[in-house]
Amino acid sequence: MNEVKGYMFNSSRKEHVPKFLQLGSSALPSKTSTTEALLSGNLATIPAVTPQPMTYGNGSPVRMSDALTLFRGRKRLSERSVPHDVKRQRFHSHHSETTVVNQAVPLPEERRYSFPRSHQSPLFPAYYIPDLTGCVPPLPDTLFPDPIETTLPVAKDKLSQQVLELFQACQQQTCDLNRKELCRTELQREIQRIFPQSRLFLVGSSLNGFGTRSSDGDLCLVVKEEPVNQKTEARHILSLVQKLFSTKLSSYIERPQLIRAKVPIVKFRDKVSCVEFDLNVNNVVGIRNTFLLRTYAYIENRVRPLVLVVKKWASFHDINDASRGTLSSYSLVLMVLHYLQTLPEPILPSLQKNYPESFDPAMQLHLVHQAPCTIPPYLSKNGSSLGDLLIGFFKYYATEFDWSHQMISVREAKAIPRPDGTEWRNKFICVEEPFDGTNTARAVHEKQKFDIIKSEFLKSWQVLRDKKDLNRILPLRTTIQKR
Repeated sequence: MNEVKGYMFNSSRKEHVPKFLQLGSSALPSKTSTTEALLSGNLATIPAVTPQPMTYGNGSPVRMSDALTLFRGRKRLSERSVPHDVKRQRFHSHHSETTVVNQAVPLPEERRYSFPRSHQSPLFPAYYIPDLTGCVPPLPDTLFPDPIETTLPVAKDKLSQQVLELFQACQQQTCDLNRKELCRTELQREIQRIFPQSRLFLVGSSLNGFGTRSSDGDLCLVVKEEPVNQKTEARHILSLVQKLFSTKLSSYIERPQLIRAKVPIVKFRDKVSCVEFDLNVNNVVGIRNTFLLRTYAYIENRVRPLVLVVKKWASFHDINDASRGTLSSYSLVLMVLHYLQTLPEPILPSLQKNYPESFDPAMQLHLVHQAPCTIPPYLSKNGSSLGDLLIGFFKYYATEFDWSHQMISVREAKAIPRPDGTEWRNKFICVEEPFDGTNTARAVHEKQKFDIIKSEFLKSWQVLRDKKDLNRILPLRTTIQKR
């Protein structure tokens, strides 16, 4: 019987229990070792499936160097006005007053797990799809940058203070991420008995910098680097995973459900971590966009607080649920980034334009994690407060953005004309996925839901413009209690 912090799985093999679980905190890895592989164990690397220690460090996604890049602001960006060349200058911060806070989960704290050798499960003898021959390649150890402090702008007005307080109360904590990571580790071990060459990755808000304490966990099971047919192969693989969850792991996995969507998933609840998870197969665009969003999250210190309050606002107003025909959290994040890119003095650039080699859609998966380590902070000439930016966000989508003819494009850092393809017809909101070009807001296909979404933007803009009190559109005490 194996036991790791609440997970007990029947197995005939002897397993090594990590030393720090036996001896307590005194046996934790050294500071040097903790820089090696948070993302190496999750998204960053895809090592061979043989026993090897995976150390999770508490590092930063952005490296501060002596010579950082300054991008000048521009007019609100129309389709014609985005230059490809951006002037670079020596970095000098114009934010003279900042508040230093503990970095909220750029990476989990010090943890070491050993991945056992894959054994075929007696319960599932040899369920392996014949054409899944492309093994996920091994990767040597990769260093992650040393930790740096995260700074937040000083809030001098009431609305900005409310935004910051909500962010600091609700942002994902290291303990939240550690629970998800422990579940990922144990599930990977069990899934590898069926698919020995597979790797299970934590993706989405848990790692992209925009997670909250109540965020669900998203998992991507990679069985090969080549694409998997989502209607046939992925569903078959997920049916086996669901069977595993509902039989052998039923004491620890609750309500495993196969959802036959465009990208099928198994939804389940982990009883040990009390976290809801969605697990997909080979939806590798989620790995790529996790690191793109992670870079946006940390190159400008107003991005994460603004995104968090928008997500909480949308959830409170019941317009943050793609399964019910409204906006996914991913679409909401892209909408915030787009708004910040298109201000008269932009607060964010297009990372894909400025650093095409770092965000190449064809880049091999085991290299994707390196991008956040190489992108310097973005220094905008726009000194707007969080409160003013929040009001501007609502105003932009309530009165300025042309929903009928434009598409939101973070890749282009501007609103561009809607494509004429079938994916975009009869869709009320078009948000371009930065890597594969699909519509992340395709779930909004009913006019009634679209009208509700537009109405909430308009009402919230009018209320905040007049009252400048976040409580008028989002009850802070209740939101913080739910977290």
